[in-house]
Amino acid sequence: MTAGIFSTPRPIPGRLGPTIAAGALIVLALPVFAVAGWPLQGWLLAAVLWAGALGFSLLLARLPGDPGNLAAASMRGIGTSSRALLVGIPLVAVTVANESVGVSAAILYALAFTVELVVGLVAYFGAETRT
Repeated sequence: MTAGIFSTPRPIPGRLGPTIAAGALIVLALPVFAVAGWPLQGWLLAAVLWAGALGFSLLLARLPGDPGNLAAASMRGIGTSSRALLVGIPLVAVTVANESVGVSAAILYALAFTVELVVGLVAYFGAETRT
């Protein structure tokens, strides 16, 4: 891997592919939870948190993306940073109340987030470079 791969401009990929991949993982995890005897409340919590975080990120994506708009850029930065808190606080609270539900939800959410991130990175670095 060369250092140039990170400095070569590429168009921003769409969010549909990563969202579908992570959503498919969440949906396919339901029968796994049911068959394995894991708490379905954990699956439901992870699904709700993932959908809420997705809705929040889609709301942030509606903000203007031009580099001259400092207010929109600040809101995007703060919103993206607070997404982890908005998901982490309920996960910690549920884990304290019911460890098996909280841990199973945290693992599923982390897997869905990872799939979304990896598919997005592959889409970005797989795109044609702009010159």
